[in-house]
Amino acid sequence: MRHHSGSRYSDWEDKDNRECLDNGKYSRTCKRKRLHSGEREHRDHKHSNDQLKSSDYHYLEDKHTNKRQAIHDRRYVEFRRNYKDCDRDGKHRDESNHTQCSKSSGQSENSSHRRKHKPTSSHVSHSKSHQRKRSRSVENDEEGHLICESGDLLRGRYEIVHTLGEGAFGKVVECIDHKGGNTRIAVKIIKNVEKYREAAQSEILVLEHLNKKDPENKYCCVQMLEWFDHHGHVCIVFELLGLSTYDFIKENGFLPFPLDHIRNMAYQICKSINFLHKNKLTHTDLKPENILFVQSDYVVSYNNKKKRDERFLKSSDIKIVDFGSATYDDEHHSALVSTRHYRAPEVILELGWSQPCDVWSIGCILIEYYLGLTVFQTHDSKEHLAMMERILGPLPLHMIQQTRKRKYFYHDRLDWDEHSSAGHYVRKRCKPLKELMYCNQQDHVELFDLIHKMLEYDPNQRITLDDAMKHPFFRKLN
Repeated sequence: MRHHSGSRYSDWEDKDNRECLDNGKYSRTCKRKRLHSGEREHRDHKHSNDQLKSSDYHYLEDKHTNKRQAIHDRRYVEFRRNYKDCDRDGKHRDESNHTQCSKSSGQSENSSHRRKHKPTSSHVSHSKSHQRKRSRSVENDEEGHLICESGDLLRGRYEIVHTLGEGAFGKVVECIDHKGGNTRIAVKIIKNVEKYREAAQSEILVLEHLNKKDPENKYCCVQMLEWFDHHGHVCIVFELLGLSTYDFIKENGFLPFPLDHIRNMAYQICKSINFLHKNKLTHTDLKPENILFVQSDYVVSYNNKKKRDERFLKSSDIKIVDFGSATYDDEHHSALVSTRHYRAPEVILELGWSQPCDVWSIGCILIEYYLGLTVFQTHDSKEHLAMMERILGPLPLHMIQQTRKRKYFYHDRLDWDEHSSAGHYVRKRCKPLKELMYCNQQDHVELFDLIHKMLEYDPNQRITLDDAMKHPFFRKLN
């Protein structure tokens, strides 16, 4: 799998500043009690969390909400500049302005990697150094990461090209498979730490199950090619993919995707996650970082209206990655799951969760694809609920009355001061859902109708993915 340099695989985002890594992600017990990844507010606690006991790896609420913009690099973009701008569906593009095709590889545009390796002089020099590097003793750093260099071999066949990303539980490296036609693959190298090894074995079981159920790879789940142990490091070999959808948006200046691309991506996401649901699994950590393009090649077109270059994908085909937090229906369900910005209200209110929480996450993702920015940009649960009410209306009374999180409410209403600095922040960032539409064309209306059904507060009333795939928004795909 490919990812943005320093953070190209979605689990390894600690250098990106968009959000911190969740050090509890790979700290499940042998009974697979899930402690989930992706909580942006934990980045500042990365090193201290490594010292916590496994049972303490629940999400810690970041009380420093005034530093929210310093923690992540996704700055607020004024919604009004895009109002009534239908150019985003690609209608403004002038094919004559397209420049030479480029490849969004996570490296610089001039250093993108081809999938098949061709021998070069640098490769010959790498080969000459293999004997020296193979004989070097296996070493781990103080955190348990495998110390490796370009040219090192894993299992006598995978030559490391470079590191794609690094995180709390390991790293991902791009490799040349010398026994597989010199193709490029991605190897996820888990830390030589017991809790991470156990969690990696759990992820492998899920991947093996999904690969077995989908031998023709029709359901857009990343393919695990094999796994092996390398001196105490569990190594999982994956097909090499393109950038994550988040990294593409980021490299494109946080511009939204064209509507036709959103339609294709949304259908594939629904199809893939519905496949998980039918196999009694909930992903629990859906977010743009965990949705990767099969290929992220693009063309560049100059937008006269915005006076800037824009990147347009050649193909919007995607795959879902990161099944380390996927949970079976009959497994222990951790109280708190999902990355903050994509977390369903029933999770925040600790009312219990199941597969509908994935549907909520998909709704949040589709808004982000449409706007180019995260709507629920917060690190505080009460503020998160206030944002929901600003966008979607009041929370249902029965959910308020059932929750144990009484501290968020007063007299069965959200205890929220709209005149506070936090209240001002929420009013500035959040508008009623329909006001986020750029225009009232049918495609836009249908997309927001689908999003509205996905963002239904009550998980029992939320649209299922079976029904979502039949929504009128997807008619043009047929």
